[in-house]
Amino acid sequence: MSTPTKEPVGSATPDVTITGANDSRQNRTREMQLIPEALARAHMHDRLREAQDDRRSVGLVTARRMQRRAERASLRARRALAMAVMH
Repeated sequence: MSTPTKEPVGSATPDVTITGANDSRQNRTREMQLIPEALARAHMHDRLREAQDDRRSVGLVTARRMQRRAERASLRARRALAMAVMH
């Protein structure tokens, strides 16, 4: 059997390992505390996108309605002109 090599005093740094573990735990805790905020931000982003889509669709419906109204007015004007020319 080989004898274990003896490390020089002060070569092992248990404080750094413990501090690293504590920092890691704190980071996880901080990240977990920020999860609801991130979820709320994502939810708000989705709602804004839906609202923009709704506005776009309402605008499209309005534009189509206005186009139909303009087409009907154009047809009425044509008929009126045709009637005026015929008589």
